[in-house]
Amino acid sequence: MIKKALPVQEEVQAETTYIKDLEINGTLKNNLFQKGYERLTKIQDQTLEPLSQGRDLIGIANTGTGKTAGFLIPIIQQMIEQRQRFQATIIVPTRELALQVEEEFKSIAKGLPLYSASFIGGTNINMDYRKLKRFNHIIIGTPGRILDLMNRGKLNFRHTEILVLDEFDRMLDMGFVNDVKKITAGIRKRRQTMLFSATIDPKQKNLISTFVQDPVRVSVNSGSKSADNINQDIIKVPEGSNKMNLLKDMIQKDDFEKVLIFAETKRIVNKIGKSLISSGVLADVIHGNKSQNYRTKALNKFRLGKVQVLVATDVAARGLDVNDVSHVINYQLPMTMDSYIHRIGRTGRAGKTGQAYTLID
Repeated sequence: MIKKALPVQEEVQAETTYIKDLEINGTLKNNLFQKGYERLTKIQDQTLEPLSQGRDLIGIANTGTGKTAGFLIPIIQQMIEQRQRFQATIIVPTRELALQVEEEFKSIAKGLPLYSASFIGGTNINMDYRKLKRFNHIIIGTPGRILDLMNRGKLNFRHTEILVLDEFDRMLDMGFVNDVKKITAGIRKRRQTMLFSATIDPKQKNLISTFVQDPVRVSVNSGSKSADNINQDIIKVPEGSNKMNLLKDMIQKDDFEKVLIFAETKRIVNKIGKSLISSGVLADVIHGNKSQNYRTKALNKFRLGKVQVLVATDVAARGLDVNDVSHVINYQLPMTMDSYIHRIGRTGRAGKTGQAYTLID
């Protein structure tokens, strides 16, 4: 948790393929240009060929390195090339990540005759029924809602040939793995499986082998350490000092422009949020007890800079892409090193240098 950021190595980016040189559909290529892409990121460059060939793959790369586009680009290209329509199902651990993946798909596939639908908890299930009346090339969702729709007989996978487990280490832990197993058992035509995450749990090795066959393994990082472009430090709370006051003093500094604060429990998240707001700080909170509508609005306010501080449980630690988060503060220590890596990965994205602090009582 104490680490000096290394200078960003521009020459590493220079080794990757130019978008203009890719042998992909012209509309898809133009959409990538419109999003500001000039080159593939390292994880995208190393996974594009094997994924385009239909290989199973395990991809490990730090957050903010373009993993989502890394699996969407070859999926979209396959759908364009193959006349017989098929589906890809993408399973993610959080509602916010599901919505983010769908947003990324829509921007990359703009102008193409491809459709998507996301299915997450906290939303009107009748809306899901309406989404399922049309053919969706991409199905995105959290395990609970997808399994619910399966059990109700509303969602089947007779057209699904590709499975993606995003943040797969979380998808295969004890909280999700049984649901994921039930879902994948229903995907009988599966011919390709893609596993992507920033971290990998060595204890899941045998379990992972049941999901993939002869996989290509691409590791842009080890999967067990934090990114090199994040300055990390701990701040010891002096005995007898008020931890909340210390936090407020920190975020009043000029360079704390867009701050993400993590705590372990919903109760502590609410407590921090109320205290900051009462002190005049523009802040909001997200956690599992908030409605999906509230969570979406709070996250959008943070993205747009309408609030300086977002306080969250680990619901915001996985995969969320928020530009220019200046600081991540761990108000409470995370339970695992993997959680720590995902938390601080919200800053220092897309090659920028980030700042992370952990408060120690």
